[in-house]
Amino acid sequence: MRNKIVAGNWKMNGSLALNEALLKGVVSGTAGLEGVTCVVCSPFPYLFQLQGELSGTHVFSGAQNLSQYDKGAYTGEVSASMLRDFGLTYVIIGHSERRAIFGETSVTVAEKFKAAVDAGLVPILCVGESLAEREAGITEKVVGEQLDAVTGYVGAEALAHSVIAYEPVWAIGTGRTATPEQAQEVHAFLRNRIASLNAEVAAKISILYGGSVKASNAEELFAMPDIDGGLIGGASLVSGEFNEICRAAAR
Repeated sequence: MRNKIVAGNWKMNGSLALNEALLKGVVSGTAGLEGVTCVVCSPFPYLFQLQGELSGTHVFSGAQNLSQYDKGAYTGEVSASMLRDFGLTYVIIGHSERRAIFGETSVTVAEKFKAAVDAGLVPILCVGESLAEREAGITEKVVGEQLDAVTGYVGAEALAHSVIAYEPVWAIGTGRTATPEQAQEVHAFLRNRIASLNAEVAAKISILYGGSVKASNAEELFAMPDIDGGLIGGASLVSGEFNEICRAAAR
């Protein structure tokens, strides 16, 4: 049985006051849920707050990015070992916004993935295609190459310590969502791609869907055989909405 995971990605949102209420709402609202791992990934300045609010609870904490370097003259960067100091478990790697806006290449993403695994963090590796790429019929080519960049660098065995998130770029923040069948098709492709390298890892790895998941569509998406939860953007900023998505994954 693969682990169901619902991970909230706050992106560049939050304040100390709002975060406190949101975190308390998530902790209380998901208490007692079985069969799902709940995760919150905040901006770097709020990791200390996550540590204080989530330590000793059932909700795991995570970051949204890290540096591929461990230490040194890299002004503005945050290393995996620094994240470990905050007791984090998860870190998002290669989000589409990091790739598209900040120019992260698949090589950089692979290096960051390795840095996370080496430090004992669980990377949530994001892959996904743009609307133009989907319309051109090259979805599998795009996500396959993004995945191959990581497995070619660290080996398929390293995926055993990770999570994958399929995030169709055309369905992030646009209100559009892939149908459950469209999402399942890509999830199955990714699992089969991994199985061609290591069947045991493929059978166990959790693959999340990350394209505008909401309480209203979560249960239908999570019912697909290869969708093991969600990477949640905007809905993770409302505790009631996020909690309902967690409940859908636990069903």
